[in-house]
Amino acid sequence: MNTPQIYAQFIKPSWSPPSWLFGPVWTVLYAIIAVSFGYVGWLYFQGRVPFLVLLPFLLNLVFNFAFTPLQFGLKSNVLAAVDIVLVLGTLLWALYAIYPYAPWVAYINAPYVAWVSFATVLQLTITTLNWK
Repeated sequence: MNTPQIYAQFIKPSWSPPSWLFGPVWTVLYAIIAVSFGYVGWLYFQGRVPFLVLLPFLLNLVFNFAFTPLQFGLKSNVLAAVDIVLVLGTLLWALYAIYPYAPWVAYINAPYVAWVSFATVLQLTITTLNWK
């Protein structure tokens, strides 16, 4: 998949970031995700949090990793829009669920929440602008 080339073909709002920005942003976010989500998995396997705390983290990873194939593989703005809403929803659920056990996990994910919130608005706008 040539994601920058496909991204360049979309009608985008004037406030959309350049395609080169996504790589560095996601590199930082994946480091945060690896540390914090890994810690939640460790807590679960230690028996310190129930499965219902781990579940939204797992779902968030599934939806997060599904976005690129949906958007750039299937070239489906609609499926990508549904998916990014699910990424945001499961992220907020996950952070709410873990907060009583490990508040730092919620705090460290603030950049992830900010980026996914922005990405959700961007994707919904791109989907609307490219509706056929």
